[in-house]
Amino acid sequence: MSSAPDRWAKLSAAWLLGLCLVFVSLALTSPAAAAGNSFVHVVRSGETLASIAQRYYGDPRRESVLVAENGLTEHGGSAIVVGLRLVIPWVDHHIVEEGQTWAGIAEHYYGNVSRQFLLTSVNNGGSGEQPAIGAELLIPYPLRHVAGQSANLRRIGNTFFPGGGADSVRMLRRFNGMRGLRPARGQVVLIPLSDLTLSEEGRRAIEEATGEQIDGGEVRALQQQIEERVPELGEHVRRGRFAEAVSLGNRLLGGGQLTGNQVVSIQRELGTAYVALGRRDLAAAAFAEALSLQQDLELDVARTSPTVLRAFRDAQERVADGGADDEQEGDEDAGSENPEGGDL
Repeated sequence: MSSAPDRWAKLSAAWLLGLCLVFVSLALTSPAAAAGNSFVHVVRSGETLASIAQRYYGDPRRESVLVAENGLTEHGGSAIVVGLRLVIPWVDHHIVEEGQTWAGIAEHYYGNVSRQFLLTSVNNGGSGEQPAIGAELLIPYPLRHVAGQSANLRRIGNTFFPGGGADSVRMLRRFNGMRGLRPARGQVVLIPLSDLTLSEEGRRAIEEATGEQIDGGEVRALQQQIEERVPELGEHVRRGRFAEAVSLGNRLLGGGQLTGNQVVSIQRELGTAYVALGRRDLAAAAFAEALSLQQDLELDVARTSPTVLRAFRDAQERVADGGADDEQEGDEDAGSENPEGGDL
């Protein structure tokens, strides 16, 4: 029969082995770069996980995030120790630079190119298209959850994605490269949270404590608003409302930090409207701006008038020559000709 010291030694060895396995799992699943932002909150008298979650996220149910992020027990709602330092995480944002791809951004933030599917999904990325230059992307926060003895992806999904159902389970399996539904005990499951945003109160508290302004995705929200109005601009042009098109197009251009694709779309429509208004000089400048961002840009020759095509070809030559002198104002054959084909 083993003595008490022997039993204690065996228990200590088992505990250390389990702890090492957790650290190894964390190392294997940790992203190459820290995706997301975080702030350290020092617990004060009378606070609970739920009240802290309410302050920073505007939702007391987010205490489950604090539990997972800080390695606490799964029993939320109870009082916590005064002076305890809690990490408060939230989502990140990324401005796309020239040459960046979904795969490269995924590898940078998550350490694995296969996780790019998540970025394209939450940022409405098109199939086969790379992110637009200047676009502000939402980078979901990869919360690390250490699986317990009876953990399964359905239970984890229900905890962090209420109402997510089968979709959240499929996403968790794919993001973590899992075949089954049951992670091993001690395995770290990465839970990408795209809606882990700060409340206004939480944002103010962190900005006051750090003296730094927090990027809350304002550029992304503005770009989404502009994206919704670009079709309206095209409709003005197709309906022959060229003055309205010029007014709206210039308001959109002055609205803030646009993506490269948005600038191309707006300048292309403005070029057509300017031709119809007899301003070949402004049309050439608009087309040249679009071509400087998308050199392979072309117009539909079957649906575009010869006058607009001539202005566009002039702009192509201007860009190819490195920027020639502006066209003279007006054009005798621009007049009020319908710049589109027979659709109007």
